[in-house]
Amino acid sequence: MSGMKNPIALSAHQISASLGFGSHHHPVLHGVSVDVSAGRWLSVVGPNGAGKSTLLKCLGGLLPCSGSVQLLGRELHAWGPKERARRLSWLGQGGAGADGADDLTAYDVTMLGRLPHQSWLSPPTDADHAAVERALRQTQAWDWACTPLGELSGGERQRVLLARALAVEADVLLMDEPLANLDPPHQADWLQLVRQLVADGKTVVSVLHEISTALAADDVLVMAQGRVQHCGPSGDAATHRALEAVFANRIGIHRLMDQWVSLPKLN
Repeated sequence: MSGMKNPIALSAHQISASLGFGSHHHPVLHGVSVDVSAGRWLSVVGPNGAGKSTLLKCLGGLLPCSGSVQLLGRELHAWGPKERARRLSWLGQGGAGADGADDLTAYDVTMLGRLPHQSWLSPPTDADHAAVERALRQTQAWDWACTPLGELSGGERQRVLLARALAVEADVLLMDEPLANLDPPHQADWLQLVRQLVADGKTVVSVLHEISTALAADDVLVMAQGRVQHCGPSGDAATHRALEAVFANRIGIHRLMDQWVSLPKLN
């Protein structure tokens, strides 16, 4: 029916988290709450140290936190590890999670994304191989499917790790700095890919430093000092004011043709 809101795919209620070791923990998130609607793309932005990556890790169950995180209407901790891994896919910052994979081919690294769908010690199925090829082609990485990860450039490696996340075929995808090492054409490719994922009903949450790209999302979550400053549609004036304020009014949000862009304010 017209006017009905999308269901909530992922949500956090009053979550707080700390980082550090032993007695040297310091609080990073302070009572953060957010609802991510299904079939939409939410970009998380803010200055360095705002808690963006920490929030993403808490949403993915990779970092302990207080409060409540729900995936598809169910408490995150209530999901079995394998079932959760089929529903929630992760792309870490700087290729996190790919340590020790340099000797694996791009194809084998992407196949790791299919592990949640496979029985213990069972060989990959035709569906697994099809998903891997599809993901590598989506990221334009098929040409080096047989190349070890360690022999690829930073941008090529990033595209393979993105393919691994896509191969999961999860309902919700979390991406922390997915544009790292990508040149402008492949950043544009990533943007088109995310739009297609959302059109297909997937939910995407991305942490981005590229404000103009973040403004292409459906919704923008603005953070500073471990707290939510604003969350709203990317085209809203209130969202633009919050973005400008959180960056000390050193940027301005402007309409350029059919999109919003961020430009630095020069003294």
